[in-house]
Amino acid sequence: MQVKDIMTASPKTVSPDMLIKDVATMMLIERISGAPVVDESDNIVGIISEKDILIHMFPTLDELMNETSPDFEELENNYNQTMPLTVQELMSSNVSTVSSDMPCLKAASMMWIRKIRRIPVADDGKLVGIISIGDVHRAIFKNSIG
Repeated sequence: MQVKDIMTASPKTVSPDMLIKDVATMMLIERISGAPVVDESDNIVGIISEKDILIHMFPTLDELMNETSPDFEELENNYNQTMPLTVQELMSSNVSTVSSDMPCLKAASMMWIRKIRRIPVADDGKLVGIISIGDVHRAIFKNSIG
C-alpha cells in the first residue's frame, strides 16, 4: 500500500501571514489538528499544529526555574495573547515530507522516528496531500479484517 492510496488529497493549508486566530478557528471547524503552511506557489514552507499554538502559552524552562509554581489560570489567559500572532511566528519550518509513491509503512516509520502525527505529501516539491499516523492505522486495520 502506498501513501497515495490513503492520503488526504488537497488538504487544508494556511499561509505564513495568516493569523493564529483564523488558523485555530479553521482547525476547530474542520476538525483537524494541523495544516501545511504553503507560499503562493504551493511550496511547503512549514507546518502548524495545535501543539505549536498551545505550547506558546506555556513558560520556558528558565521561567519555570524562577517560579515556585506556574499559575495555570494565567497560562490559560496567555491563549488570548497568542491569537494575534501569525503562522510564521509559531510554525515549524523544518518540515519533513514523503512522496505519494512511498510505502505507507515507511511514511509511518518516519513519523514514528520524528515523533510527529502528520506529514505532508509532496511530489516534485509541490504539496499533493497529507497523511497522518491515524490514516495508516485505519488502512492497516481495514486490510487486516477485510
